[in-house]
Amino acid sequence: MRRKKTMAIGIASGLLCAACVLLYLQDVNGRAEAARTEALARYGGEQLEVCVAKRDIAAGESVDAAAIDTKLWVADLLPEDAVRSVSDVVGRKATSSILAGEVISSKRFEETTASLDVPDGFSAVSVPARDVQAVGGAVAPGMSVDVYATGATSTDVIVREALVVSTSASGADAQGDGSVKWLTLAVSPDRVQELVAAAQSSELYFVLPGEGGDAAKAEGDER
Repeated sequence: MRRKKTMAIGIASGLLCAACVLLYLQDVNGRAEAARTEALARYGGEQLEVCVAKRDIAAGESVDAAAIDTKLWVADLLPEDAVRSVSDVVGRKATSSILAGEVISSKRFEETTASLDVPDGFSAVSVPARDVQAVGGAVAPGMSVDVYATGATSTDVIVREALVVSTSASGADAQGDGSVKWLTLAVSPDRVQELVAAAQSSELYFVLPGEGGDAAKAEGDER
């Protein structure tokens, strides 16, 4: 008799616990639905699950799953090209920086074709470089540089006041670490062959002339 009574109490306790869990879940679902309804009333439209950056993603970085989260977002506040599936971005290389918390859009992975602004009568040529050869990485598009070629026995000026039109650390071609790997220069066509040959046989250094650069050059020429 006592055993049956104990079993009945146990069953009743189990049913009571199940009822409490059900009520709790209904309360949680009710709150979530209320929040959703409030968001829809405030902003209008439906909510969609989209991909959001969990951390900053640098341009040139290949995206991994750990960097992506999915969240519900009010559809009317989303960009037209918002990414909705994690598989659509994992393994792809970002072509521009993505900030933490940003809704990821497909534009962040589009390959952009940069147009070089090369002056009439000049030719664009790319040559290898490192930060230390490019004034500590300070050389940027729009600057004019003197190009020196240095070898085992001599150092010679190859080009004076070559216009920098692009670098590996600027624009759509920026490397992930922001370092200089190459420079694209606008030079007269008759200097291209010599510049390319010098890049193959020696190291190139890119010098930013100072304000007194013209006077210094004149003095050097006189000597």
